Amino acid sequence: MTSALRSFGLSLPDYPWEAMAPYLARAAEHPGGAANLSIGTPVDPTPEVVQDALRAAADAPGYPTVHGTPALREAIATWFDRRRGVPGLDPQNVMPTVGSKELVAWLPFLLGLKPGDVVVRPAVAYPTYDIGATFAGAEQIAADDLDELDPATRARVRLVWVNSPANPTGSVRDKASLKRVVAQARELGAVVASDECYAELGWDEWDVQRGGSPVPSILDPEVAGGSHEGLLAVYSLSKQSNVAGYRAAFVAGDPAIMANLVNSRKHAGMIVPYPVQEAMRVAIGDDAHVLAQKDLYRGRRERIVPALERFGLTIQGSRAGLYLWATAGEDTWHTVGRLADRGIVVGPGVFYGDAGNGFIRVALTASDERIDAAASRLATGP
Repeated sequence: MTSALRSFGLSLPDYPWEAMAPYLARAAEHPGGAANLSIGTPVDPTPEVVQDALRAAADAPGYPTVHGTPALREAIATWFDRRRGVPGLDPQNVMPTVGSKELVAWLPFLLGLKPGDVVVRPAVAYPTYDIGATFAGAEQIAADDLDELDPATRARVRLVWVNSPANPTGSVRDKASLKRVVAQARELGAVVASDECYAELGWDEWDVQRGGSPVPSILDPEVAGGSHEGLLAVYSLSKQSNVAGYRAAFVAGDPAIMANLVNSRKHAGMIVPYPVQEAMRVAIGDDAHVLAQKDLYRGRRERIVPALERFGLTIQGSRAGLYLWATAGEDTWHTVGRLADRGIVVGPGVFYGDAGNGFIRVALTASDERIDAAASRLATGP
């Protein structure tokens, strides 16, 4: 019998990391095993204070709230003041999300974007920004400044993604740069969504613990001009608190947009479990474990950077976050292959857009032992 059913499913590109399988296999053949510096997943233990909070909230028979508990939203608002230079944030304009990737992927759709609308994302960027535009049927454009767009395209821009500190490049936008984006977007009536999930991990001139300046937020008064209209800040606890497995993140900003997002997510059942909300509340209020984790990443960074440079790689950007953006002045896959032959796995820059060709991304999210193994192999050869 012939089925009348048409084909179902979304037409999306293959998940890019599947292309890494042969390089993973090559690296695994190294006598000391693979040193995988490709994926940015935390490997250090979740802090006990956070685990204790999760366990204490395990008896949760009722449905949690989409908007987040008042205590969680108050804790996030207090954190924005204490750590991000954003005083007076109304807890009503805060909401937890099921990890930040979920929010990135669904935000264009939840904002009501449609075919013909344009989503602008950085020239070198996390692929999910494009996927989110695809879900909404909108057009995605890679640009670091709206002045790069022709007038007809610029007039159709409805959402501008900012990623600072950036994945994968580690670049940071200062307040003047962010303020310029805000002014450009407001002139067009577009939303600016700022993905800020690496903000606590600044290095060099952005390393607060070493005398640097804090990475600025899109909601900072000097950036936002005293109003959060058209602005959203997206943040994740995955990296600073080693809770990637909890899917713990949040969004805050424009009161009208936030109210609409809360309502839409109620209809869709996009809810962070109550025990996770409690773990978030405790984690966001405890700075000590965040600083301890940053110390670990700083040490790994300081050991792997000179080894990569001795190998012949030039590191660009990489002033914040968990990644080093590097080039050997050759094809991306050739560099990936040469490192795989030394038992080291890195991320191909081409996964982050055409402008990433020739680059690799090196993650600091490996154990001290694996970082040291990679540094040794880079210095001495296979």
